[in-house]
Amino acid sequence: MSDLGPLRYFLGIEVSSTSDGFFISQEKYIQDLLVRAALTDERIVETPMELNVHLRDTDGDPLPDPTRYRHLVGSLVYLAVTRSDISYPVHILSQFVSAPTSVHYSHLLRVLRYLRGTISHRLFFPRSSFLQLQAYSDATWASDPSYRRSLSAYCVFLGGSLIAWKTKKQTAVSRSSVEAELRAMALLTAEVTWLRWLLQDFGVSVTTPTPLLSDSAGAISIACDPVKHELTKHIGVDAFYVRAGVQDQVIALQYVPSELQLADFLTKAQT
Repeated sequence: MSDLGPLRYFLGIEVSSTSDGFFISQEKYIQDLLVRAALTDERIVETPMELNVHLRDTDGDPLPDPTRYRHLVGSLVYLAVTRSDISYPVHILSQFVSAPTSVHYSHLLRVLRYLRGTISHRLFFPRSSFLQLQAYSDATWASDPSYRRSLSAYCVFLGGSLIAWKTKKQTAVSRSSVEAELRAMALLTAEVTWLRWLLQDFGVSVTTPTPLLSDSAGAISIACDPVKHELTKHIGVDAFYVRAGVQDQVIALQYVPSELQLADFLTKAQT
């Protein structure tokens, strides 16, 4: 084994240490990505995606050579490892890699211009952070304009440090917003269960249930009340899984107002 000294750069991820904590970024990776993209202007934008945009397969003309689009989107997927602010637009753009169009490519360029203006943004992990998990779950109902599938999103904090997040299209069509929220909660419950096991492997004591915050009072009610089984028979697996997490004291469901729902940041374009 070779001692390479303090961690500073690994697989495109830069790590810097201060007395207050650690910073993680991919600034050099973004610089290289912008060079490969060969943008012909120096414009920057304040947001990675326009508001109220719903992209479809049929938007625009097919690209004659989709190779560059696929290459850039693939790079953005890896960049999202440290940039949660592009999680939603990357999720949307990656759905069109098989047959991208000129419209999809223009939205891809917008993400790159946003990154150019925010190249120095970093994740901060404070040393003084307490080792307690807190999770936020959210969903958008039937947000996919083509197939009407809903979107699940979550983010997980360890103390004040953001350590996990995801934006994922649901595999089945939900017949109500409550169903969509319940499926998102089940996805997050699995993630929280794994993170608690991981912390225990690191020697961190995890004895109290992890707060799981949702802005859907209906989904919380179904997950906590087994009497509603007739109303939720078609989503019984997800409801049972979340309920089991509550009973086993893995999670503790809590209501959070929509304006304080942090996972909402991962479900739609923002101002």
